[in-house]
Amino acid sequence: MSLHVVVGSGPVGSGTALLLASRGDQVRVVSRSGGGPEHPNVERVAADAGDAGRLSALAEGAVALYNCVNPAYHRWLTDWPPIASALLTAAERSGAVYVMTGSLYGYGEVDGPMTASTPLAATHPKLKLKADMWRAALAAHEAGRIRATEVRGSDYIEANSIFSFGLGAPLLAGKRAWSPTPLDVSHSWTSISDVAAVLTTVATDERAWGRAWPVPTEPPLTVRELATRFTAVAGVGEPKLSRIPAPVLGAIGLFSPMVKELRTTAYQFTRPFVLDSSESTEVFGLKPRPIDDSLREAVRSLSEG
Repeated sequence: MSLHVVVGSGPVGSGTALLLASRGDQVRVVSRSGGGPEHPNVERVAADAGDAGRLSALAEGAVALYNCVNPAYHRWLTDWPPIASALLTAAERSGAVYVMTGSLYGYGEVDGPMTASTPLAATHPKLKLKADMWRAALAAHEAGRIRATEVRGSDYIEANSIFSFGLGAPLLAGKRAWSPTPLDVSHSWTSISDVAAVLTTVATDERAWGRAWPVPTEPPLTVRELATRFTAVAGVGEPKLSRIPAPVLGAIGLFSPMVKELRTTAYQFTRPFVLDSSESTEVFGLKPRPIDDSLREAVRSLSEG
């Protein structure tokens, strides 16, 4: 039974841990709270992800070390650097393959679909931070200090999503939902279960090491199209949608750090923001989860929460 260490107990970390555990692997989930999924093969440990010594000890003997940490977005510049440094140190000391949960932020504004080879051209400090984390891991990989790979998906569907952040509850209640983004621009949406599937695949496949991989993702949908599919699977009729006026959004941002940060990523919704994930399908045979299945899970999560 191989040991896999998953750092972070949020939706991605928990999903990854459960997938590994269901395959018969031993999984150690590390988080500040000591949380994580309940499973006979899952051990939950409370620890600071920024503590390199503690993290290195917990990763000793592991096949792979997964970065599934998700600091609050408005705290990225303060929280990420020590965590990223500790994870690199733990990967080097333990010899575990370092598997990073990436995103599309590092690309910055793009023209055309994004692939793993699209230049990481983001210039905003928070967006560039994500790109720099991968550059540091890749440099360590190329120097022979670690083995590293990264997985990049777009905005999630089931959790930490546009539905859980505001649209879902009113749509399920048959009320008007207010979107902070444009409603009719094509956008890629990624299933968390597909993120977990790629993370666990690239961890043990040498072909994956030393580069990044896009998460298999269904064809893009606009916010309006995605909301229409969401209400259809929920059985609540056509969605009532409006966009929050910019002055109102700005006023909300004065009191909400999360809403304030939307200005940084607004470019992702003002023109097509599309992930081309064909390479992962071609190399690993992975296909995206049907989007309606992911939306049903989003509905279930909101209904239970």
